[in-house]
Amino acid sequence: MIEIYTDGASSGNPGPSGAGIYIKANKKQYEYSFALGELSNHEAEFHAVIKALDICKENFPNEILSFRSDSQIVVNTIDRDYTKNKTFLPLLEKVRELSANFPYVFIKWIPEKQNYHADRLARKAIQTKN
Repeated sequence: MIEIYTDGASSGNPGPSGAGIYIKANKKQYEYSFALGELSNHEAEFHAVIKALDICKENFPNEILSFRSDSQIVVNTIDRDYTKNKTFLPLLEKVRELSANFPYVFIKWIPEKQNYHADRLARKAIQTKN
């Protein structure tokens, strides 16, 4: 099972945003930081999950994925597979599409303090604006 910690950050809401992804797989750790452009904080959180699914599709095909996020909106939306929010709907659809590549995808809410790796990487993405 692959453990994936994701976080999105935004400087302003909306504003310059970034995604941070911290993956624990096969006794190794992987870190990713992506600048995302102008987004709200919630949109950045969804994009972090989408980027992580892309990374896992490439590097960990057919594995069971266990996501951790400190965003209750993202966790609840993905876990319930439902949203009324017109901004989140295309993001949820992308998550569904990418999740179909894996036997199981779980997502769990964690407190912010347990997500410090991904948070640091998301904030770094805003600073570097890659």
